[in-house]
Amino acid sequence: QVQIVESGGGLVQPGGSLRLACAASGLTFSAYLITWHRHPLEKEREFVASISPDKKTTEYRGGVLGRFTISRDNTKSTVYLQMTGLKPEDTAVYYCQATNTDNELDVYWGQGTQVTVSS
Repeated sequence: QVQIVESGGGLVQPGGSLRLACAASGLTFSAYLITWHRHPLEKEREFVASISPDKKTTEYRGGVLGRFTISRDNTKSTVYLQMTGLKPEDTAVYYCQATNTDNELDVYWGQGTQVTVSS
């Protein structure tokens, strides 16, 4: 059974930092592209960042470039999203998506973790 579990969310003041983790089990983690998405309240879900299975390729949405860093440890089947310089507009539920690079229909999602940036 595949499980994707996000953790690390919480309440932080503007300018603060958080590190989210996305832990996977039940799949060959090193074969999956991992993507962080977020869903702000009353807005559409949006792409945040992604990392290739071999760690060589990362992508970021423009608004987080330079503030967020995505990384992965395939030995721990975990992807991290280090977030610094947080802004109120970063407030959202953050979701982790795992996509099999050999079969893009093979996709799994986590349950999400809430990030709230407020003073």
